[in-house]
Amino acid sequence: MNNERRAGTGVTTMVDPMTDPVSAPALSFKGVSMVYPDGTHALSETSFDVHPGEFVTVVGPSGCGKSTLLKIASGLNPPTTGSVDVDRTTLGYVFQDATLLQWRTVQRNVELLAELQGMPKDARAKRAAETIKMVGLAGFESKYPKQLSGGMKMRASLARTLVLDPKVFLFDEPFGAVDEITRERLNDEVITLFGRERFAGLFITHSIYEAVFLSTRVLVMSARPGRIVAEYKIPFDYPRSPELRFEPEFARLAGEISHELRGAHA
Repeated sequence: MNNERRAGTGVTTMVDPMTDPVSAPALSFKGVSMVYPDGTHALSETSFDVHPGEFVTVVGPSGCGKSTLLKIASGLNPPTTGSVDVDRTTLGYVFQDATLLQWRTVQRNVELLAELQGMPKDARAKRAAETIKMVGLAGFESKYPKQLSGGMKMRASLARTLVLDPKVFLFDEPFGAVDEITRERLNDEVITLFGRERFAGLFITHSIYEAVFLSTRVLVMSARPGRIVAEYKIPFDYPRSPELRFEPEFARLAGEISHELRGAHA
């Protein structure tokens, strides 16, 4: 890691035992590089850890390999060099699109991953009902995807992953296609879920404001081939209220990261 930025002068950061770096990482990238068969060099010597109870967001230029990180972490793509340490049996993945099955109701979509893993019918129905309520979709269990808004589809996608009680949660820019108000509401819900579940989160986004609002740390990647060029520790305690977005320290941090990101583009 080339540079490190400490967020906030005169800001006290509360130490949370769930994010204590002494604990073993839940997800660890070690010298990961990725060259695709067509010769595209997506990642270069990328190393970082995500500990239990940490929410780490990665921002960077388009095409810098952010989504490739998640594909490698999930096992969808093996790295060209380097390694990733993660227990994939406790891993959840939320994609850019909701990827719901159009012929299944919300309830049946949310049950899907548990069904594929062999969870008994009654148990998965109960767990699905709990997570549907958790993401604010109670009352929509019998609706089909075509009857849902974009934000509601993403809530269903979150609920489907939460059924498995993941210890590591991967988010591949899940809210990029919804309007700004819906995005903020979904961010608020993710914050609530994170506070309740305390998973290790790795979140990809193009939105600096989203990154600062959600995260314990923000990593900035360079242009392709992507590498980590800066790290920002976010000092705000959880739970975070929507009004945090209007605080001067929030704006200052977002400005610093924006400046770094412009340099990464160059």
